[in-house]
Amino acid sequence: MTGPFGPKLSAKIAERGNLCAGIDPHPGLLDAWGLERTVSGLEKFALSATEVLAAEAPVIKPQSAFFEAYGAPGIAVLERVIAGAREAGALVLLDVKRGDIGSTMGAYTTAYLSGDTALAADAVTVSPYLGFGSLAPAIETARASGRGVFVLARTSNPEAAELQKALLGNGKTVAQSIVDEVAAVNAGAGPLGDVGVVVGATVPPGELELGALNGPILAPGFGAQGAGVSDLRAVFGTGLPGVLPASSRDLLRHGPDPRALREQVRRIRSSLAELEFGQ
Repeated sequence: MTGPFGPKLSAKIAERGNLCAGIDPHPGLLDAWGLERTVSGLEKFALSATEVLAAEAPVIKPQSAFFEAYGAPGIAVLERVIAGAREAGALVLLDVKRGDIGSTMGAYTTAYLSGDTALAADAVTVSPYLGFGSLAPAIETARASGRGVFVLARTSNPEAAELQKALLGNGKTVAQSIVDEVAAVNAGAGPLGDVGVVVGATVPPGELELGALNGPILAPGFGAQGAGVSDLRAVFGTGLPGVLPASSRDLLRHGPDPRALREQVRRIRSSLAELEFGQ
């Protein structure tokens, strides 16, 4: 698929639903799958999970840190995950949470969002906490190459609240200010902008105004972290297109049996279909 990321994501959601399936080779999950905490175990885990999840979900989300922990051989496995997911028809949202300034941000952008590297994904997560303007290289490169970025706004980890709920001089919270910046970038795009936000599914309903966002929303905290379908409805309503509830460990604990893992993906996808996001 070619063209801007937003329409590509919209088409993939229409085809496969809204689930974002995480691939987190956490050491505890390798143990649970009966695998060693080695590059060989990582490879077996990640490629087996990718084979099942990328054939079912619209988006897979590898957590880069768990691959980086194994050094260069781990990065090589991540490259294979990205390639395998694409071959299976899924979009790849690489969870790297990069955020820096100037040439350093430009280098991250080249690594993850240009078409010239094996690590280039369809979208990446980025941090705006060196100033939203510091993300300009990532946003510009992503758009030029038909990719997207997801900006951390109101995350699901409890320790984020003190910063992200802090009030600015204009009376808005830091998180709302980030959402509004993204909305301005997405203005006029259709059917969905290329820049998304990360808003936890465990955020209190009504805390953020998301109606003008015009972009996708990655919603961590679904599943093992406590949020269910009813929480998604309360936080996001059913009028917002592009909501991607993310499930990682709650999915992956059903492996290594591929049939059990596939059945769990389908159960979650079916439960999310009842919400009819954006319909």
